[in-house]
Amino acid sequence: MEEPIIHIENVTKSFDTVEALRGVSLDILRGEVVVIIGPSGSGKSTLLRCINRLEEYDSGLIIVDGIPLNSAENINLVRTEVGMVFQQFNLFPHLRVVENLTLAQQVVRKRPKKEASKQAYELLAKVGIPDKADAYPWQLSGGQQQRVAIARALAMNPKIMLFDEPTSALDPEMIQEVLDVMLNLAKEGMTMVVVSHEMGFAKAAADRAILMDEGYIIEEAKPHILFSNPEHERTKLFLSKVL
Repeated sequence: MEEPIIHIENVTKSFDTVEALRGVSLDILRGEVVVIIGPSGSGKSTLLRCINRLEEYDSGLIIVDGIPLNSAENINLVRTEVGMVFQQFNLFPHLRVVENLTLAQQVVRKRPKKEASKQAYELLAKVGIPDKADAYPWQLSGGQQQRVAIARALAMNPKIMLFDEPTSALDPEMIQEVLDVMLNLAKEGMTMVVVSHEMGFAKAAADRAILMDEGYIIEEAKPHILFSNPEHERTKLFLSKVL
């Protein structure tokens, strides 16, 4: 059996009296694209944030590319290999786009400025905005800012990309340009875990779709099976409201 690149075993997480994750177990294979869907408050984003320990879980085990998230040293190792894109773009407003892409490369990866800049320009071309290198974030549309955020994450050469509802803050006409970038990443074989309400993306790009609710994984299957012939009543109810 192939070793999973992400192994999640019986992970729990509570916020005061709210149980966000209730013994979640999940394996994700190298190169797999997994889309997690479900109602608000189901634990999707909490699970995603636990994978690179932005959220500290209460119990259980998470191993990322052979590294258990059990020490500060290991957490930092994992974070250098895992890129994350959030709902909000989190770009540095006082830095030009190219500087947003080169800063972490130079500080964390210790790349020379010339090499970091070359990588930045190549990635801006990859996400379809090579002409925006010298712009400031406030001069860009929401879709362009999110594509910069994706390029910034890719600049670190991650083995895994996590996306936490990357299109939820965008105007409808900007959503597709971000999804197109993500589709291309999926086709290139990037391991991706995506929390999203974009069912079209899940159908087009995902190897597996997962429904979460109330801190549990309710059902998982290939997207065409989950969306067209779900087994669980909770899945049927959720999909009846979003499809």
